[in-house]
Amino acid sequence: MAYVGDAVFELMVRTKILEAGNAPVQKLHQMTVHRVCASAQAEGYHQIEAMLTEEEAAIFRRGRNTHNNIPKNADPATYRAATGLEALFGYLYIKGETHRLEELFSIVWKTQPDGLEYSAEN
Repeated sequence: MAYVGDAVFELMVRTKILEAGNAPVQKLHQMTVHRVCASAQAEGYHQIEAMLTEEEAAIFRRGRNTHNNIPKNADPATYRAATGLEALFGYLYIKGETHRLEELFSIVWKTQPDGLEYSAEN
């Protein structure tokens, strides 16, 4: 589920960034990477944690606890939280619960100020 959730989360981020306006490709890439990195995803999870149903929390825990290869430069707790969030997003996507997926993503998006905002004036 995390495999699918990773793609779903990144697509949602890319879509939201493009909705904000045009930017050079390099800037778009930087903005995306900033929001899909493990630390940003882990922080996003902490913002929605209290809103999760029992079922969703169980999916998060299952995704978080999978045995995966943690990169050497990553904090294990952060990486596992990010993986759990990806599993949750994958689960909701596979189940077709797009409304819930969008609801949770909206909260994650709003709570991740990135300082990389781009407007046509830049």
